[in-house]
Order: sequence, then C-alpha cells, then structure tokens
Amino acid sequence: MNKIVLVTGGSRSGKSSYALNMAMEYDKRCFIATAIPFDDEMKSRIKAHKSERRNRFITIEEPYNLAESISGIETDVDVIVIDCISVWLGNLLFKHGETQTKFEEIDKVYEKLKRIKCDIIIVTNEVGSGIVPDNKLARHYRDLAGFVNQKIAKIAAEAILMVSGLSIKIKG
Repeated sequence: MNKIVLVTGGSRSGKSSYALNMAMEYDKRCFIATAIPFDDEMKSRIKAHKSERRNRFITIEEPYNLAESISGIETDVDVIVIDCISVWLGNLLFKHGETQTKFEEIDKVYEKLKRIKCDIIIVTNEVGSGIVPDNKLARHYRDLAGFVNQKIAKIAAEAILMVSGLSIKIKG
C-alpha cells in the first residue's frame, strides 16, 4: 500500500490549496473532483478550483464512482488528489435517498484505498465540530461523514487538520 494522506478541516480552512501544494511534489498528478455543478455558486467554485489547478493535473470529474475512477488511473500517476469526500457523500445521499445508511460505493472506496498503487491525498470536511443540526437529514449527513472520515483516518499514514489556513499534523 502506498501513502494515504487525509486533509480535513472546516469550510474555507485551506484544505484544497494545501492538498494541491502537497501534490506538486510529484511528477504525474491526478485530481478527482466530486462536485456536481448544480447551481451558479457551485459552478463558480468549480471554475475557481479548475483555475487554481491550471493544466498541472489530469482531471477526472466523478461524483459517484470513486473506486472505479481510482482504479482507472492509479497505475498512470504518482499521486491522486480527491476533493472532496464530504461532497461525494452528499452526492450519494441525494442519489440513493436521504435515509439510506449503507452505501456500496463507500465500501468499494475503502477497500480500494487499502490496496492503492499510488500515493493519494484525500480532502474532506470536518462537519462534527459545530452545533448539532436541527434536522434529521443534516444529522444523518454529519454522522455519515464522521464515520467515513474515521475509517479513512484509520488507514491513512498522515492526517492533517486545517484551521484558518494553518496545517496541524494530527497523525504521522
């Protein structure tokens, strides 16, 4: 297994920029984007992220099937950046239904990560540090994200917490 680095933190904490800068140490880079451009704000965010990456990464846009995307590129690159797991989880909830608690896609990604052939940097939001959400869907999403983040952190060689643009190594 190659190195897995988990980069987590709150919204606008600098996670994506940190992950991109870390990936620049590699020669052959891939970026797997999970966002779906469903409104003007998301389209604007995606455009800004693409601009930041320029042409320095092979880019794959995959909102659902991360394991297959990883398998399709892992032998051709030195590093993959996934941005981001929490957005991907939101996509799965929307696709499969808000009440579903078990997702085949999550299991596939976790198993793939345990056998990854290149280094991988995974960006995710830490959503459990704030106020308990006032609705069932938001609590379900928060709990799902927490469980998935824990599973990835457990197998990661390194985990970085981003706070106000500053990185704090919490594992490795």
